[in-house]
Amino acid sequence: MVEKAKAILSKSEGEFKRYTGVPTWLFWEMTAELVKAKREKASKGGRKTKLVCWEMMLMTLCYWREYRTYFHIGNDYGISESNCWKIIKWTEDTLIKSEKFHLPGKKALLEGTDRIRRINLTDGSECQVERPKKNRSHTTPESTKCTR
Repeated sequence: MVEKAKAILSKSEGEFKRYTGVPTWLFWEMTAELVKAKREKASKGGRKTKLVCWEMMLMTLCYWREYRTYFHIGNDYGISESNCWKIIKWTEDTLIKSEKFHLPGKKALLEGTDRIRRINLTDGSECQVERPKKNRSHTTPESTKCTR
């Protein structure tokens, strides 16, 4: 996958943004935040990761953009499905904690310029679905007598 990832990075600005959803300058800013967090995490000890920070960021952007399964993304990068989930989750949490990539509030957007009037955001995050529990009181009891 390293060859494929390097090929993505070598694309033109327009093609890179079309593939990942972000411009290259933003990609490298996000990657710099990951590098800081990874150094801090490594100072506490633990195992080294198989992927470097720019591969983690590219993997996360591909997940956000294409919404492929962790299994398929993990196969592309040569890691397990669970490790892919952990890396993407860590990347998301790190970027959220950085506060560098947060959207400004509604008032700041409305006061700043006349061109932007409204931004619509859609929450596409995963959440667990509650499944109904099997319960005898909610099922229809069968008749025990045969009527012939």
